[in-house]
Amino acid sequence: MDAPWARDQLGRRYLFSSKEGLNCKDYARPETATAVEKKERPLPRLNVHSGFWILASIVVTYYVDFFKTFKENFHTDSCFLFGGVLLFVSLSIALSCIVYLEWYRGIEEYDVKYSTLVPITTANFIAAGIRFNLALWNVWSFFIPLLLFTHFMGVVMFISLLG
Repeated sequence: MDAPWARDQLGRRYLFSSKEGLNCKDYARPETATAVEKKERPLPRLNVHSGFWILASIVVTYYVDFFKTFKENFHTDSCFLFGGVLLFVSLSIALSCIVYLEWYRGIEEYDVKYSTLVPITTANFIAAGIRFNLALWNVWSFFIPLLLFTHFMGVVMFISLLG
């Protein structure tokens, strides 16, 4: 194997220019970091994955008349009320973490400082999902977990577009 050829291949692999070559004494060069940083770009907010889930959520809502059915069955079952309260508590804790702790107070790692907030929010959200599944089971039976999951992913992807 030819040593200059190997250096050239290694330089191409690690984004060194061929003029600089490889110097064993000087590993950390600022030129190499800037070359790597120039190549890395932030991911776009709207990609195929998020667009698919948002569109799927809209299509499912329209196709199954979700809001009409929700409005008709709202007063017949107390699971809606309890699930709504749990969902409100979960979203309130999440928004207080994002808006107050992260944006206003500047605490980026609020999950480390306030370690109980994330499990409480998650437990409330899961309990709200179970309650909504129970409340709408008589309408769509085993399709309701798929419908609610599609709505959940659509909302999550829509929120990811905002921040």
